[in-house]
Amino acid sequence: FGAPDWIARSVVILLAIGFIPAMAFAWIFELTPDGLKRDSDVMPEQSIAPQTARRMERLIIALFALALIFFAFDKFVLAPKREAALVSVTTQAINDKAARREQSENEKSIAVLAFADLSPNRDQEYFSDGMSEEILNSLVRVKDLKVAGRTSSFSFKGKNEDIRSIGKALGVANVLEGSVRKQGDKVRITAQLIRTKDGFHLWSETYDGDLQDVFELQERIAQAITGKLEVILQGEQKSRLVQVGTSNTEAYALYLQATAIFNRREGARFAEAIDMLKKAIALDPGYARAHSRLAALYSVYSNYTGGSAFSTALPLVEFHARRATELDAALAEPFAALGSAYGERRRFLEAKDAFSQALRLDSGDVTANFWHATQLINTGYIREGTAALDRTLALDPLLPNALLWRARNYVFEGDLENGERLMRLATESGHVFVGIGQTKLDMASGDRDAAVNSLAKGLAGYFTLNFPPEAAGLFARSVYGDAEAKTKAMALINAYLATKPEY
Repeated sequence: FGAPDWIARSVVILLAIGFIPAMAFAWIFELTPDGLKRDSDVMPEQSIAPQTARRMERLIIALFALALIFFAFDKFVLAPKREAALVSVTTQAINDKAARREQSENEKSIAVLAFADLSPNRDQEYFSDGMSEEILNSLVRVKDLKVAGRTSSFSFKGKNEDIRSIGKALGVANVLEGSVRKQGDKVRITAQLIRTKDGFHLWSETYDGDLQDVFELQERIAQAITGKLEVILQGEQKSRLVQVGTSNTEAYALYLQATAIFNRREGARFAEAIDMLKKAIALDPGYARAHSRLAALYSVYSNYTGGSAFSTALPLVEFHARRATELDAALAEPFAALGSAYGERRRFLEAKDAFSQALRLDSGDVTANFWHATQLINTGYIREGTAALDRTLALDPLLPNALLWRARNYVFEGDLENGERLMRLATESGHVFVGIGQTKLDMASGDRDAAVNSLAKGLAGYFTLNFPPEAAGLFARSVYGDAEAKTKAMALINAYLATKPEY
């Protein structure tokens, strides 16, 4: 009642003082129908204490029964509702907090789209691609920033996609787009940062300079973006984000051209890309990234030549990978190239060590993660390989090869819904080998003819380089039980093996 403390204290003291006299009084006296009498004056046959006691017992039993009913009702009816309400409130609070944290973190995410080539002759696409890729690579190293992978970002090149749909597809809150105009030695780079949820332009700037200034222009753009997104730069990033690795602009241009061929996996032009990188190294022998990219090219070169360079490729991979790491110990690509090359030659322990080194140096390197994933799956480590594929797709969600491999894994696991979903994404990305995965989906739906056609399309070209054009169809039909096709396919294989190929 809001009374002072001394009143409550006084009441307790009075009750304590009165407790002993009350006990004595109850012991000495008895309440009878004739009034209050001393216990010694009441004859036993006149005492009503037994009846009173029985009534008291019944009352106590009734009270206990009511108490038990209440506790049971509380335990089995009210308590679960209270707990459910508490769990709901707590879960909502946790979810709200996680959502706020995720939203805060997601604000610091970006996709760098391929810059448009606005040069007079539109012949500098490799250069405009290179500019955006260098900016992307510099931002990837910023710990406080999530950056969508190159393949996923560049998949929107030349498409008039809505910024909001790009943000949703790549899971980023911001997009950097721009253009490059190169004319002679003059360069103009225009860049703009756009918020994906509403298309609002957060920042835009135009940078003019000479080719000699191109590295500085990239640095200014990267620094402006990190400043606008309020990310925390650490260590040397505070003073320098873009690590180009050469001051020779001609060597850099050759590197960009070779990189464009490598990124598109234009196997027919790999020899040309290798010559470009050799020239870049001749211009700047200390160009670590040129050595590194050359090692990566050599590691997959024989796959695009029908195995003709298989025996000579590994020493070249090892040489350029070693030289790259001597010049720049922080590069992950040389070790990824070694891992791929060793794996092709069934030197699996060396491949494992190389991939471990690559991922230790840069756990976010998309190529290293993907090549490592395929290596694990091909050697029977399906669960670990699948996890590595998931990491790859988290970094680069629209990487066609990773989509195809993950889709195949889903199909093998019996998850046809997700398998079909990722297969569709791989198909939309233009993956030429998607039939190798689609064939399993076709068979799962009971369409054998479609399965044969899908497999034949998937095998054509790359997988049948050393065979005549009809081989893909023969191999596909033989896989699905055509005895005549199998006989012809075996004849082709035996004829090939008779040449004693090294790959």
